[in-house]
Amino acid sequence: MAERATIDKELTDLAVLAPAGYFVGLHIRFASPLLTYQTYNPAWIEHYTANAYAMRDPMTAWGFSTEGAARWSEIDIPDPFGIMLEADQFGLTFGVQVSVGPIVSRTIAGAARSDREFNDAEIKAISGIVGRLHALTEPPERLTPAQTEALRLIAAGDRHAAAAAKLNISESALKARLTSARQRLMARTTAEAIQRAKDARLL
Repeated sequence: MAERATIDKELTDLAVLAPAGYFVGLHIRFASPLLTYQTYNPAWIEHYTANAYAMRDPMTAWGFSTEGAARWSEIDIPDPFGIMLEADQFGLTFGVQVSVGPIVSRTIAGAARSDREFNDAEIKAISGIVGRLHALTEPPERLTPAQTEALRLIAAGDRHAAAAAKLNISESALKARLTSARQRLMARTTAEAIQRAKDARLL
């Protein structure tokens, strides 16, 4: 799928710009991103998750409070839990935070390196990538009735043959509807498509 290849290319370019890793939470709605990509040190990700830092992270707070881009060192938000000091111990010493989109569907990204601050040109390039990823992954406002019916039956636990019978269509026609729904939601599997549709309040 063209969109998937384009997203992968943008993420590859972001990885080059962020040698200590990145995190991208796309279209955060109801406190949960529709899509997440990250390449930070796995030990940091495990530590961050185990300590439930997501809702206490000053960089996340900044991302919800404004749109734009800023170096971590320039963001003046209290960090009572010392999250950024701990991040430094995992090689996330210098970073840039990017926030894009309306508050009801905000994309927040961080990119890190261990050797030096990001320069202005790098911040501009990272901001461009995050902005394009935000646009590429904009969830659809609606699914077709056929896609919705197919996903709803599978979500309810029906197997393909049973769902097709209920819809009075062939199993191959059902699979075609599920495939088109996955493509529309940019999901690799039907289960992932169902979850994204639910997250976007389309089911």
